Amino acid sequence: MSSTRMAGGIELTPLDPAGYRHMPWKNGGGVTIDIAVSMLPGFAPGGWEGIVWRFSRTAIVTAGAFSDLSGFDRQLALVAGQGLVLETAVGEIDVRQPFRPVRFSGETAIVSRLEAGPVEVVNLIGDRSRVSIELCCVPGGATHTCPSGVHIIYAAAASCELSINDSAREVAAGHAVRIDAGERFAVVNRLGTAIVASIIPVARTSA
Repeated sequence: MSSTRMAGGIELTPLDPAGYRHMPWKNGGGVTIDIAVSMLPGFAPGGWEGIVWRFSRTAIVTAGAFSDLSGFDRQLALVAGQGLVLETAVGEIDVRQPFRPVRFSGETAIVSRLEAGPVEVVNLIGDRSRVSIELCCVPGGATHTCPSGVHIIYAAAASCELSINDSAREVAAGHAVRIDAGERFAVVNRLGTAIVASIIPVARTSA
């Protein structure tokens, strides 16, 4: 899709659901829908090798084990349904309420528990040696400031009416927009709940 350049070194690229990729979970227990992904050079989207970061949506229809994603940081938020609990060796991670992100490491052994039937979640994962990640749910009437980096703004449940650095932008339900930003910028959400997935490169030092 065509991109739009804005002042301040900001580039916007719309992401249409027709271009999302369906991908099996690493442990084969389900299917995730990739909304946006970044791969290392030489690796093609659709595999687990070479992922730098990935933002996706997943239906959890039966309780079960999460995939081992050692080396990655993970953040997750409930976007449909209710009653999701993640069981770990050191206690529960409460994801019962929609649009409240939780954070955990990919090494954490997790088994999901469904207290009120199937749910859907969004997942943001990042190779911690290369990027830091942040998942934020911005309700209508709120403002969110994003640092320089890559940001995916996703309308998970209903259309969102946004103002990005004072430029109006509507994101239809199920659609997303990718923002490549060379500096900080502000997002005002006027309607709906906008999910903002932020990916910031980690400074790498040579040996």
